[in-house]
Amino acid sequence: MKFILLPAALVAGAAMGDTQINPPAAGSVSVVQGLQAWDRIYDVASHPRCSNCHVGAENVPMWSGPSYGETRPHGMNINAGESRIGVEYVLCSTCHTTSTRGNETPHEPPRVDATWMLAPVAAEWFGKSSTEVCHQLRDPDRNGGRDYLELAQHLDHDVILHWAWNPGGGREPAPYSLQEHVDDVLAWGVAGMPCPGD
Repeated sequence: MKFILLPAALVAGAAMGDTQINPPAAGSVSVVQGLQAWDRIYDVASHPRCSNCHVGAENVPMWSGPSYGETRPHGMNINAGESRIGVEYVLCSTCHTTSTRGNETPHEPPRVDATWMLAPVAAEWFGKSSTEVCHQLRDPDRNGGRDYLELAQHLDHDVILHWAWNPGGGREPAPYSLQEHVDDVLAWGVAGMPCPGD
């Protein structure tokens, strides 16, 4: 099963397919540059717009970041179940409706033109260190069987990820831009997917 990663464009901002997938030439990115790209990738992966739904087998999404005050589990005792979309309890889509309309009202449940869901358990990284998340993302057994090119393409094509850069409602977006994030994934890949401490 293919899954994962961090955010790309939807309701507003970049439209699907706007992102350019142009990897640097083989051998043109040093390990040092690859680690610098990784640091920026982790800035995105660890940002609340991304990490709040990258939780473990307890299936409880998180609320964290400047819009939420104290970090805490999602309100209303929400549990997305093993389905990761809440089918066992209350579907995520009960509040997170599927829509192309923007997310303008503060504290309104954000919506996307896709099924709202948690990332797979294998991609749990809420609260994890840069090194831990890096090892997950370069491990095909935990990244949906993807190489770095497929990780970058996933960012372009999975619209639920695009929301992170255009969350609306006064929420802080993920850092950088989608294109910059894709470029960093490509540079990191060409450098050999180095991780801190290698």
